[in-house]
Amino acid sequence: MSCPICLKRKAARFCPAKGEKICAVCCGTEREVSIDCPSDCSYLVAAHRYEDQHQRSLPGDTPLLDVKVAQEVIYTHQNLLSGLAFTAAKFSAAHPATSDPDVLAALEALAGTYKTLSSGIFYERPPDASLARGLYAALAQFLDESKQQTAERATEPPAKDSEVFFLLVFLYRMGLLRTNGRPRARRYIEFLRGQFPAAPELKREESRIIVP
Repeated sequence: MSCPICLKRKAARFCPAKGEKICAVCCGTEREVSIDCPSDCSYLVAAHRYEDQHQRSLPGDTPLLDVKVAQEVIYTHQNLLSGLAFTAAKFSAAHPATSDPDVLAALEALAGTYKTLSSGIFYERPPDASLARGLYAALAQFLDESKQQTAERATEPPAKDSEVFFLLVFLYRMGLLRTNGRPRARRYIEFLRGQFPAAPELKREESRIIVP
């Protein structure tokens, strides 16, 4: 039987996402690209293990790489940073189709918004993709509510817009290092979910492995 993707090579590797066998070449090239792989696929797990041992390089024109993130901001606003990470993980759990590129696009766009805010100008350009735009809105709402709650408690000064910018840049860069750059990858999302193992909102979906 030939591979249903390339229609050329022998189908020898069972693909749990497609529910049928495909060839090893298509498994490698289409994994997390045209194939929406379940996180517990053994071939995907093995591929991620290999990626961990071979760190990918980032293009020099990658956005926000030239920003110097002040470490004291990360330390001072750990709770806000954690809240942003949890919001992204919660949104992704509620919208399983969300991928790493969606999360990165939302973080980059919101960082751009807060960069303008810190200079006294309000200008926002949410992502075009629906899931990225939805996460952008969820993160922006969290930040607005957090600012309001901090002002009401008056126990600590709220984070400045420039400091929120640094937090968003930090999460964006972390995502760049955690993901593998494939359009349907969820390595960064899995990392974020792993930071909150006891959260019921982040309960993992049932396995999508299809037993042949």
